[in-house]
Amino acid sequence: MKKSANQTKSKIVSAAWQLFYEQGFESTTVDEIIRLSGTSKGSFYHYFESKDSLIGSLAYLFDEKYVELERQLDYSKNTVDNMIHLTRELFMMIENTIDIELLSRLYAQQLSKRGEKELLDQSRLYYRLLRKLAQLGQERGEITRSKSVAEIVRLYAIAERALLYDWCLHGGEYSLTEYAGDTMPLFLNGIKA
Repeated sequence: MKKSANQTKSKIVSAAWQLFYEQGFESTTVDEIIRLSGTSKGSFYHYFESKDSLIGSLAYLFDEKYVELERQLDYSKNTVDNMIHLTRELFMMIENTIDIELLSRLYAQQLSKRGEKELLDQSRLYYRLLRKLAQLGQERGEITRSKSVAEIVRLYAIAERALLYDWCLHGGEYSLTEYAGDTMPLFLNGIKA
């Protein structure tokens, strides 16, 4: 039952973000989202109060990408290299499928939102995967033990958010993927053993 509910929500989120990218947020209607997702109006309003409430769901769309990326990870490789790979692949997906205006709205919404913020939800796959990698890296001696796993994950997330925020501020005038490829290794040098 829970899996079916998660699949329904996931269908709605995926359809919405596809439409937002293709035709813009303002031009997309709830009815179009329902039609593309193959769900019902009742299902939509069970999970979301309105189209605006879908903005926060972008964090969970990212997690869908992390499901795919987790399967691709080669755990025999250096942990920091795997972390860099995650960033590069996610940023490539963002650059190619997420409207920068919507990403900017997500940040604005998260900054002004009271209560739980989707980007900081520690139960997301994003955080669970990063904790797993940080712990593995420490066990192998690839990542410093002078910081806790939680601190390493926080530093990594801060670095990613900084890159995304800066890209939004600059209106996407440079390649997010290329810039992250140059800068994430610099950020992550600080956690190497």
